Amino acid sequence: MHQTGQIYRPPSEASVQRLEVTIGCSHNKCSFCTMYRKTPFRVALLEDVEADLKELHDRGEKITRIYLTNGDPFVLNTDRLVKIAELIHQYLPKVEVLTCYASIQNLKAKSLEELKLLKSVGYDELYVGLETAYAPAVKLINKGFTVEEAYENIGKLKEAGMKYTALLMMGIGGKGHSKESVAATAALLNKYPPYRVSALSTAVLHGSELEERCNKGEYVQLTERELVEEEKMLLRALKIDDCIFFGSHPYNLITISGVLPQDREKIIKHLDSEMEAWDRDQPGFLDTVWKRADM
Repeated sequence: MHQTGQIYRPPSEASVQRLEVTIGCSHNKCSFCTMYRKTPFRVALLEDVEADLKELHDRGEKITRIYLTNGDPFVLNTDRLVKIAELIHQYLPKVEVLTCYASIQNLKAKSLEELKLLKSVGYDELYVGLETAYAPAVKLINKGFTVEEAYENIGKLKEAGMKYTALLMMGIGGKGHSKESVAATAALLNKYPPYRVSALSTAVLHGSELEERCNKGEYVQLTERELVEEEKMLLRALKIDDCIFFGSHPYNLITISGVLPQDREKIIKHLDSEMEAWDRDQPGFLDTVWKRADM
């Protein structure tokens, strides 16, 4: 199996078979991220993809789900994605879902008809790196899209019948902006409900542009307690039925997950209980934790 450079995937896909179709990240300019800075983006050769699928077929395992790596495989054009899906179904006919990271930019580049076609060949449950819908923070982190484009393209994804996980960064709005950051993000998610919300604590990574802004005083991290309070704010602001709330990522200061709305108060109670045992309130999140964690 081909595996080039760093491999990052959501914890929920840890036991899922992965397949390399791209290397690196096509955007690679987010101010908070250093994951692919030393990995030039390129597209995997189809013959390599097919060779990996032959290997998986020969293993004889029952595979029903494939996680495509790396970076943002949904950047590939529709014809390429369809061809990859055809190869997967040829060699692994029991596969039902093809999933991967996807950006708003990736969605913007595809029409509604293209998304419907991709849904029909198995693409679903995409992990969308929204991070926030608070406009000043979207600009700060250089995601390459506007809030208006986020609304338009997540709406298009939903119209195509695809489920999505909303990847969020708690605290990315900076100190003193939790209320407006949560309100803006919850408004988008309530309009276009994800089937899962994955809320991660923001970390300021060494060597990132965000670190430079911190050093200049242009961005101030939330404290640990403020991060958890923002997470509680988000939980109260989400008005979504049957939505998985995933707060058990290794980056999270307190790990807890459940289903909204029925587990909302239980999650909040657990967060409060855990915070009561803390004898500290240091700024932000430790870079060393990020370095040992899987995306």
